[in-house]
Amino acid sequence: MTAHKIVAYTDGASKGNPGAGGWGVVLHHEATGAIRHIAGAAPNTTNNAMELLAAIQALISLKAPGEIVIYTDSKYLCDGWNAWLPGWIEKGWRNSRNKPVKNAELWQALVEAAKPHRVTIAWLRGHNGHDGNEDADRLASGAAEYHAQTGETGPWSRRIA
Repeated sequence: MTAHKIVAYTDGASKGNPGAGGWGVVLHHEATGAIRHIAGAAPNTTNNAMELLAAIQALISLKAPGEIVIYTDSKYLCDGWNAWLPGWIEKGWRNSRNKPVKNAELWQALVEAAKPHRVTIAWLRGHNGHDGNEDADRLASGAAEYHAQTGETGPWSRRIA
């Protein structure tokens, strides 16, 4: 049986950094063409934490193991996953300056959420007219604004196709 192939676009936002935060995910199932939007929010958080939470939510929302490519405009998420993570793990979640890794609990949750999947995290330039990235940005910003107004955190989901 062929693994599910999913493309995800993720984004995080924080109003104030720290402040009311939001995350957004656009999932596209390549075989069926189904598209799903997911968003959520958190109080008093940072944009980097929300970027991580978006990637975590993308992975844990999947019903079956698969091959997933996560596109992000966050260099922090992309570089962390592709370059820094092995060193952090080897050093007991300490960085190159021997200080605790920021957002370690979220990085650990991302590693755990990725276990059943083959995960690639790739960078793309944000606010450059790419539909998936623009939609994820709108979801994240909208979730942060909604949280700031209502205190609700979600997650909220909508199937498009």
